[in-house]
Amino acid sequence: MLAIRENPWCWPVGIGNAVLFLVVNVQARIYSNAGLQAVYVAVSLYGWYEWLHGGKDHGRLAVSRVPARWLALLAVSAALASVALGLFLKQRTDAALPFPDAATTAFSLAAQWMATRKWLENWLVWIAVDAAYVPMYASQGRYLMAGLYAAFLVLAALGFREWRSSMRAREPLPEPGAA
Repeated sequence: MLAIRENPWCWPVGIGNAVLFLVVNVQARIYSNAGLQAVYVAVSLYGWYEWLHGGKDHGRLAVSRVPARWLALLAVSAALASVALGLFLKQRTDAALPFPDAATTAFSLAAQWMATRKWLENWLVWIAVDAAYVPMYASQGRYLMAGLYAAFLVLAALGFREWRSSMRAREPLPEPGAA
């Protein structure tokens, strides 16, 4: 809820959440998502700083659209990382679901990076990732986690709606008489 409201305290709360999920994912043998949680700690520190000081004149960062170049770079990087990590997990570990684990990990990292810059589209990536997490955890008998990610899916949809409204509220009004 803090992220939806653009509250910078979402980042330190996220660090605590990441530590908890790291433990749960190790126990479920969902290894790349466990590693992802460790990366989240570092990314969350960066995001916290950016939200407070990454905006105009080192002020608070405002919601914006992801630049097309970044969107392409993140999509290609996440896809390639999904394949590479999936192959590694399949060949070198006893991962329960190597390719879904790898894909959700790679695209979660892309979404998290987008969130550090307050790019609106991060919520769309989270919606897709959370929708994939629900059956992934359910298939491993982790029904509580599946339910949690179903709740995250709803929150991501709310986040998209709120951030889009926030962004639109800052857009300049058209000049009177402009076509």
